[in-house]
Amino acid sequence: MLFAGVDIGSTTTKAILIDETCEILDFSLIPTGFDRNKSGEEVLEKALKQAGISRESIKYIASTGYGRRSLESSDKVLPEIICHARGTIFLHPETKTIIDIGGQDSKVIQLDDDGRVRKFEMNDKCAAGTGRFFEVLTERILNISIEELGPLSLKSQNACVLSSVCTIFAETEIISFLSSGTPIEDIAAGMHKAVAKRIIGMGRAGQIPFEEPIIFSGGVAKNIGVVKAFEELLGKQVITLENPQNTGALGVALFAKETFDREIFEVESA
Repeated sequence: MLFAGVDIGSTTTKAILIDETCEILDFSLIPTGFDRNKSGEEVLEKALKQAGISRESIKYIASTGYGRRSLESSDKVLPEIICHARGTIFLHPETKTIIDIGGQDSKVIQLDDDGRVRKFEMNDKCAAGTGRFFEVLTERILNISIEELGPLSLKSQNACVLSSVCTIFAETEIISFLSSGTPIEDIAAGMHKAVAKRIIGMGRAGQIPFEEPIIFSGGVAKNIGVVKAFEELLGKQVITLENPQNTGALGVALFAKETFDREIFEVESA
């Protein structure tokens, strides 16, 4: 028996397949298109094809993310916060804090000793503190690829200070730094610190203590410069997962299996 979790985010859509032992069989990721249902179906079919598995093998499908209600084939819809927590705990059971930065949102989640969500803070209203902030400024202003930004920032000797992480205001500041001859690596490091400072401030505003272990997930977690910025500002180790973009899909897949097992038990016990 197989179970599927589909995470339809604002920027990317992910799918994970697990079996009855909760072993991950495959993971796939595609850009989210205008038709959220189509994106969910496409990413699921991609995972099935990669694993060499037929659609009929799936016993239960659950969805999460911004477009979770768009997936017509979903048997269950779940909030993304609890799915990110569930998936992260499965991969790193001792987790106490999750920092998740995706393409267009960011979250700080505090977990209790049993791995349940105690409280969380989230920004999904603007690009500040999200992957979109880096994408726009890196490619349009710095003229380098997003993949180059992190390693480049590690060469910085004097990170510049951005007074705002509003994409529009930050763009003006960065252009000014470039005009004055500020090294590009110092600008990159300043961008990373500005975002990390914003996310930390968001969490602390919600009285989240950033207790260790701290897990960094989402696409931005691939940026080593942001990881370094968090560690320097928090004075704590920040751990990145091997695949930081799969926690939501994994969590909802695990919930899919648990729901199916519970329903079968209830039927057999009736």
